[in-house]
Amino acid sequence: MSDTRATPIRVLVWGENRHEQLEEKVRAIYPDGMHTTIKEGIEEYLGAEAVVTTTTLDEPEHGLTEEVLAATDVLVWWGHAAHGDVSDEVVERVHQHVLAGMGLLVLHSAHWSKIFGKLMGTSCTLRWRSEQDREIVWTVDPTHPIAQGIPHPFIIPAQEMYGEFFDVPAPDELVFLSTFTGGEVFRSGMTYKRGFGKIFFFSPGDQDYPVYHHEHVRRVIANGVRWAVTLRPERAVPVLLRYETEDFYNGRGYDGALAR
Repeated sequence: MSDTRATPIRVLVWGENRHEQLEEKVRAIYPDGMHTTIKEGIEEYLGAEAVVTTTTLDEPEHGLTEEVLAATDVLVWWGHAAHGDVSDEVVERVHQHVLAGMGLLVLHSAHWSKIFGKLMGTSCTLRWRSEQDREIVWTVDPTHPIAQGIPHPFIIPAQEMYGEFFDVPAPDELVFLSTFTGGEVFRSGMTYKRGFGKIFFFSPGDQDYPVYHHEHVRRVIANGVRWAVTLRPERAVPVLLRYETEDFYNGRGYDGALAR
């Protein structure tokens, strides 16, 4: 797929980075952190098309300052054990940037992150089993940009089970569906739009298994980054504007019933 951008996609991979610090098993799989492995996968498939950086939960403001977010086209989010440690102020800041046009990829257990819950407006709960399982990822929309170059199906030999019911709104697009050895099924790749922002949820990626080293998982994430870029010339939250009759271009701000 060709890209018409004059400048590289600015990608920020946000990682909780707690399991890697506390658990030797996870550190052995991801010695530089899952966020670094995810970053390397995006770079592998997008090359010069993207400039990819990382930050983690323990950075000041979780590494998600206003300046950083304003300079980010697509944010990739992985969290699991410390959702509650994420500042509500930072979540609101990220939320506003998504509404204004920043792309967001939500990976695996980030389904329960504050930011995904805020954007979905539901509990985002699901069925799960932590023992090692085999996941088969089926492409249900082979024409979708995120599915390009992905085998149908592809197999992840070691992964945690996620199953339905997944309490999220009906997606704008269902791209992937996963099955497991217990007979469970899961909507594992879905897209949404909120405001001017594009969101891609992709479920493979438990910390106990080398899922982010899997070539097809890495390509899906890279495709998701490319897809999530908003093609608007500037970033702005949608606002309510009042227009006079026959004036189609000069709206005025209006707070209405929300004014104090």
